[in-house]
Amino acid sequence: MRRVVRGFWGPRQESAEALARRWKQTLDRLGGLLPEACAGTGGDGPWRNVPGSGPATALRPDEDSLLAAVRAAQAADGWSDRTGTSTQFVAAGAPGWKVEVSGRGGGTSEYLLQAVVIGIRSPEGAKVPDVALLTAVAEVWEADFGGVSDDDVLDALEDDGGFTPDEPSVGWAGYLSSARAALLPDDLTAARKQVGSQGVLLEIAGPGDAETVLRANLRLREAGALQALPRPMDRAAL
Repeated sequence: MRRVVRGFWGPRQESAEALARRWKQTLDRLGGLLPEACAGTGGDGPWRNVPGSGPATALRPDEDSLLAAVRAAQAADGWSDRTGTSTQFVAAGAPGWKVEVSGRGGGTSEYLLQAVVIGIRSPEGAKVPDVALLTAVAEVWEADFGGVSDDDVLDALEDDGGFTPDEPSVGWAGYLSSARAALLPDDLTAARKQVGSQGVLLEIAGPGDAETVLRANLRLREAGALQALPRPMDRAAL
């Protein structure tokens, strides 16, 4: 099965060093939560840096190596500090496991969301800690909203719910920053877990339950919890 863990936020200027620290924290958390996929990442493990152009190269998940990857992305043709710095890292550990981590951070665009997307392919029947993975994304990247979904759920949101690709939504697990969480309707039955002072995690349905996820998103949108950041955007979270 393949699932995606996603987090989004608005403009937040950050240095290359700050982005490298966030990526180090992200890969460290993934190594602890998905040891089968990321085994050995503390040394010559399976992580590879996949640049926008050119071949993939082996990557040690330490701060110096990640800083070099961020700076290389910023040195590429077409890079702009307004859109943010895009990077992609891939790990393939035990058979049947693959993790693809991509993101765009540090940008100041008033119209383009910043994001981290973690694609996880796992063997049939393998247990994946969806809530813990989404918590990691929310905490490390100080996201505004996010969720855990698969292609069927995303298709249902777009085709049956009318959600556009850049419109806030959640999956079978969801995250809402504190201002969004304040708008949660009382009749939403999803289990809730506080993420520090940042926001709230929602456990909405079981993996792949597109119908329940769609109903929850429609209710959240109706309540205002999924409203888009006002354009032009002037902050990272609602």
